[in-house]
Amino acid sequence: MRAARGTLGRVTDLEFSDSVAVDLDADRLYAMIADVTRMGEWSPQCRSCWWDEGDGPTVGAHFTGRNDNGERTWETRSRVVAAEPGREFAWEVNAGWVRWGFTFTPEDGGTRLTESWAFQPAGIEGFHQRYGDGAQEQIEIRTRAAKDGIPVTLAAIKRTAEGN
Repeated sequence: MRAARGTLGRVTDLEFSDSVAVDLDADRLYAMIADVTRMGEWSPQCRSCWWDEGDGPTVGAHFTGRNDNGERTWETRSRVVAAEPGREFAWEVNAGWVRWGFTFTPEDGGTRLTESWAFQPAGIEGFHQRYGDGAQEQIEIRTRAAKDGIPVTLAAIKRTAEGN
């Protein structure tokens, strides 16, 4: 078994990615992650997700996520925007405000799993409309949560995938 090792990806004010080597083939890892009902097992902020009735991990499908950061609990509505088994699974939150995704790259008999997060222009505009003068602070809170949460999520997925 390979040691867990993250590789810091791009970091800007509004996007972040990180990756980890996982001892599981890309197709099986994809199937595990594309089951969004499991996200609450791994994310430090997402507590649960559920598909709209009849939906599943296909482009255009919708799901709801319940999040809790210790100070507040809220739900988000997401739409799957990429669903390529063994390659990429991604969704947009709140009609395109934020994009979350995972890419799967075969590596040394396992998979290099990369999780990414990016605020979209619609999200920046939406936060300014919703929070006015407090928008930048709210954006920074979300950015910090993503930057702190992605490595934790990746480590948890790795543990589950490798049976540790």
